[in-house]
Amino acid sequence: MKKKICLAAVLLCCLSLFLLSPKEEESLPAEGYLKWVEFDIPYSALNAALEVDIDTYDTNHPVSWIDLLACLGVKYGGNWGEYRYADLQKMADTLSSTSAEELMADNKYYSYYAEAYEAVLGGMVGPYRKEAPDPSRPGEKTIVEKYGLKAYCPIAEGFGYSHYDDFGNSRDYGYRRRHLGNDLLGAVGTPIVSVESGIVEHLGWNQYGGWRVGIRSLDGKRYYYYAHMRKDHPYHRDLYEGKVVKAGEVIGYLGMTGYSTSENVNGMTRPHLHFGIQLIFDESQAEENEIWINAYEIVRLLSQNKATVERDEESKEYYRKYDIFDPIVAISD
Repeated sequence: MKKKICLAAVLLCCLSLFLLSPKEEESLPAEGYLKWVEFDIPYSALNAALEVDIDTYDTNHPVSWIDLLACLGVKYGGNWGEYRYADLQKMADTLSSTSAEELMADNKYYSYYAEAYEAVLGGMVGPYRKEAPDPSRPGEKTIVEKYGLKAYCPIAEGFGYSHYDDFGNSRDYGYRRRHLGNDLLGAVGTPIVSVESGIVEHLGWNQYGGWRVGIRSLDGKRYYYYAHMRKDHPYHRDLYEGKVVKAGEVIGYLGMTGYSTSENVNGMTRPHLHFGIQLIFDESQAEENEIWINAYEIVRLLSQNKATVERDEESKEYYRKYDIFDPIVAISD
């Protein structure tokens, strides 16, 4: 975890969840920004919506996967246990001729789902250019234009890991609290990559997360938290606070540090990456009343897009093999 959350804050978050449920009269608080998001869209729905988005991108009636999921969120009242693929197909057909805003013009809950899902998924899909092997020149690279998933699995290609849905499980080191992330179990030294392009906001030791990295997305809405990095050599040599990193860039190495007030201690029982996603609708939420979402299904989706890396024998560092050129990074620069 990034910091200790007092019991009062936890109770406030639980109260916010109840008050902000779209089943209630108001989904937005008086301050004008969301104070809670429960993200439990299953992988099957995420993947199907992504396929619709990609398939319709170059047509006269493109269907955004976020619009599609937001409309289904309204249909299910946020209960994704009711999800059926046939519902998604029907909604996609409707959105191919009618915009989501027109379809949901009289629904007071659509804005909640649209804003919430945009915050979670907004930087993960879009157009980009990427290096790739040149089929006409063995050993050389070419640049290809692509549209689709431009966010990466946090574990580099060729390195195994296992994980399960452990979000919300109890933790008791230091104080009793909920586990606000997902643990990806792997081998010490496994290269960890940035899921999305962003700015390194935090770098250093935390007694709960050990050596950890915090990266804010370029739109400011997502804070990616990578914890328990490797002892002695946790970060890539090129990483520093304030750096703009690209999606798929190697940021460090999997380890088992943390659970110690002393720095550089392996306090965990098994090597793993603690991966967390925090949503920030207002800067006050960066440090208190934090919104952490369950990233398990998102990691399953991102496993479709893994960064190919190669090791530099002189520096012992891993580097991405194929660069990505994302328009949002150019705009940020």
